[in-house]
Amino acid sequence: MEKSISGVKIELTSGDIASQPDTDTIVNAANAWLRTGGGVAGAIHRAAGPGLEEECRPLAPIKPGEAVITGAHNLPNIHVIHCLGPVYGRDKPEAELLRNCYRNALKLADKHKIESIAFPSVSTGAFGYPVEEAAKVSLKTIKATIPELGNVKKIKMVLFSKTDLEIFKRQLSVL
Repeated sequence: MEKSISGVKIELTSGDIASQPDTDTIVNAANAWLRTGGGVAGAIHRAAGPGLEEECRPLAPIKPGEAVITGAHNLPNIHVIHCLGPVYGRDKPEAELLRNCYRNALKLADKHKIESIAFPSVSTGAFGYPVEEAAKVSLKTIKATIPELGNVKKIKMVLFSKTDLEIFKRQLSVL
């Protein structure tokens, strides 16, 4: 599913965030220390190779809502933007921290003249954020941030499961 907002294409798809050759940059749902982990971070680090963790080391730790950028190493992209989403039920206020993740990643991409960026569903895996709620927060934040962007022309949401994709489709259709 696709939708255009102020000349920026928002695309929803299911798949593997580490296999997005059609975007300049992918977003890593990182841990605070920017290390290999499970889920999205593990998939990205495994695909990128050990150089990614080496480049990340001096940038860590980051706090929930923050974003930093690195090269993509062995990934088919130019950059990886790492953001730390909130742990649901622990990091407060969850919605504000999740908004900050998306906003900060988009602004960092724009600052680096990135035209296309792919996001996973940040915080909905091991961090326990309910997918329906995360879809609302992330898509509303993307829509609200688009007018502030000058370089980003394509924002792709890469959802791991078909169920998550359907939830995001419903939320995008009412945006």
